[in-house]
Amino acid sequence: MNAPRTRFDLAEDRSASAPPEARGLARDEVRLLAASPEGVQHATFRDLAAFLNPGDLLVVNTSGTLPAAVDAVRDERVITVHFSTELDDGTWVVELRAPGGPLLDGRVGERLSLPAGAVVTLREPHVAGAQRLWRAKIDVEGEVAWYLAKVGRPIRYGYVPRAWPLPNYQTVFALDPGSAEMPSAARPFTPELVTQLVSRGVLFAPILLHTGVSSPEAGEPPYGERFRVPATTAALVNWVRDQGGRVIAVGTTAVRALESATNPGGLVTAAAGWTELVLGPDRPARAVDGLITGLHTPETSHLLLLEAVVGPELVQRAYDAAVRRDYLWHEFGDVSLLTSR
Repeated sequence: MNAPRTRFDLAEDRSASAPPEARGLARDEVRLLAASPEGVQHATFRDLAAFLNPGDLLVVNTSGTLPAAVDAVRDERVITVHFSTELDDGTWVVELRAPGGPLLDGRVGERLSLPAGAVVTLREPHVAGAQRLWRAKIDVEGEVAWYLAKVGRPIRYGYVPRAWPLPNYQTVFALDPGSAEMPSAARPFTPELVTQLVSRGVLFAPILLHTGVSSPEAGEPPYGERFRVPATTAALVNWVRDQGGRVIAVGTTAVRALESATNPGGLVTAAAGWTELVLGPDRPARAVDGLITGLHTPETSHLLLLEAVVGPELVQRAYDAAVRRDYLWHEFGDVSLLTSR
């Protein structure tokens, strides 16, 4: 996998450790960094309308967040199982974790006991040659999603020291539960802000992409995720582009889904299934002119995606500015709007 060209150092205290509401802010009062070829500007997310034009299209992900972390007993000690992705045969991709990070010593056939009598049986590594993610059989009464709703909690990492209820991990667009982690770029949107944008002529269209767990091992490429681009969304994207408007994806998930339905000439058609698409120097964006996204950690594949949409020079300028201005990273942090025109 290619390495991103964007380089920066991120201090540990730049991770948002709690939702903005816990810091005395409304969802749409997080900071907004708007970067385009004309320059970099700083605002709050509530000011988003100032950076959009009538006829611009925002493509939003309607996936909802699952309470996908469940305690398990392994060799008489408690670990955590992260439920990442449900596969077509009913098995799940799971990750075993301890407080210090992923456990890489899973064994084929290993059985883990979960609450309420459920059992996880590891079948095989999900990614050949890697031990972080496993395909697993889940023995549970009823649907796994129902089980998670009863015993699970939202996935969180060490930079968030305390648990927060599931509503803190849902976006205003969340209609279809299925993501292991929140599609967090849309978190700052509120019903009032959406109403304001629509009233000013900004368009919205839905896609669906269920995200898996993050924290990939070094060198591990993004893996397959389930997605859907409706025919109406495809038609609207094509129309907006024909009219000279901008197509702006809300989140890297929306970019991945939409670009998975785009042909080499930039035409978008309805599509559904699994996407393995990795955007980068060898596969730049064809339909997306920009994106709203959180701030991503150094050397991740997300930075490659950003560079594929707006170019590495603009991404570098944006991240240099975010570091200088002490923006906050991760799902509860600040947000950027990056546009190529």
